[in-house]
Amino acid sequence: MKTTIFGIGYVGLVQAAALAEAGHEVICVDVDADRIRRLKQGEIPIFEPGLEDLVKRNVAAGRLRFTTEAAEGVGHSEVQFIAVGTPPDEDGSADLKYVFAVAETIARHMNGHRIFVTKSTVPVGTADLVRARLSEALAARGREDLSFDVASNPEFLKEGSAVADFMKPDRIILGTSNARTEQVLRELYAPFNRNHEKIIVMDARSAELTKYAANCMLATKISFMNEMANLADRLGADIEDVRRGIGSDPRIGYHFIYPGAGYGGSCFPKDIQALIRTADGIGFDARVLKAVEARNREQKQFLFRKIAQYFDGDLAGRTFALWGLAFKPNTDDMRDAPSRTLMEALWEAGASVRAFDPEAMNECRRIYGARDDLVLVDSREAALTGADALVIVTEWRGFQAPDFERVRTTLKVPVIFDGRNLYDPETVSDHGIHYLGVGRSTPQQKS
Repeated sequence: MKTTIFGIGYVGLVQAAALAEAGHEVICVDVDADRIRRLKQGEIPIFEPGLEDLVKRNVAAGRLRFTTEAAEGVGHSEVQFIAVGTPPDEDGSADLKYVFAVAETIARHMNGHRIFVTKSTVPVGTADLVRARLSEALAARGREDLSFDVASNPEFLKEGSAVADFMKPDRIILGTSNARTEQVLRELYAPFNRNHEKIIVMDARSAELTKYAANCMLATKISFMNEMANLADRLGADIEDVRRGIGSDPRIGYHFIYPGAGYGGSCFPKDIQALIRTADGIGFDARVLKAVEARNREQKQFLFRKIAQYFDGDLAGRTFALWGLAFKPNTDDMRDAPSRTLMEALWEAGASVRAFDPEAMNECRRIYGARDDLVLVDSREAALTGADALVIVTEWRGFQAPDFERVRTTLKVPVIFDGRNLYDPETVSDHGIHYLGVGRSTPQQKS
């Protein structure tokens, strides 16, 4: 089956490569000529496990193509995916200008029936707005005779496991009330729906809200656990024991109840803000969502507060080793990453940073450029050299079993601030290192 995808960012590229892998013929359209050129040469602009091989294999097979020519993409297929960005506007609401631009572009070039499928995360009611824009654009051409439909098909991809998530989805949401559109999309997704029925069909508005509700629920779980961790920190309890205790209840489960330094990335912060703005727009006070956002904003200050308290506010001239820059493992994404909040606070206090991340080093250079108070090194051990303390910011697997003796003897002050609770406090203490985690009772506190 032929399909076209507008927008070759994170979502669009994964979608395109996975559909091509299943045997579909996919054309990808993007206005960024340099990105298209690099993709044609086999350069993948993002880090995602398994994606590079998928793209190269399907380009070689001729099932995956890239172009800047919108007319080529529109003429290629009936199904037109819109996977462009919806960045937050100044007030936090989702900016739909790129979605509308693509819809109007397709309307200018279409000469037959087209199905517009919004893959981007968009506010409730966007499908109706896109429908209106399309009608206006076709009327301007004098082509009101051309038929179309608009559907919602939100993505549920986790950075770091996006390819696997697409290949073996938990669910496939189709937001449409049109029987023919449903049939076409069912055919498109049939290769990913073989083991058992994963397709859930609903109206477009419900599909749009489902995406936001899913991300906001996950963000709520994280913020709730961070709130409990702050209580544990003050009450002398161990949040890891609490986590295991509540996670054993099947009504709660163990997923997304890990306390830490706050959530980041391209989805949770943006989607929480967008749904709050949507609620404000209809006169509804989304108190829970606002509390989730506020707790996360506070939690990103947690590590800096711990560090400042430990050193009695004397941070000027000190150097801190950071293990981890990406907002989560298996990605190079630093959007809204806790590492950024921490580094900027340390710099403001006059401290310097020596940092290592397996994938996000180039992204960090792109964001901050060259500066005297930031040294990016090529290993976790190199980050320790000349550092006063070690701070764990991202839970990369390669950080989970360090040489604690080397850590102790290399640091000027034997202390670890563990923003992801990777280590057992007793083990770290046995190596002569002071340990400060998130909501954890250290051996010194228990005594």
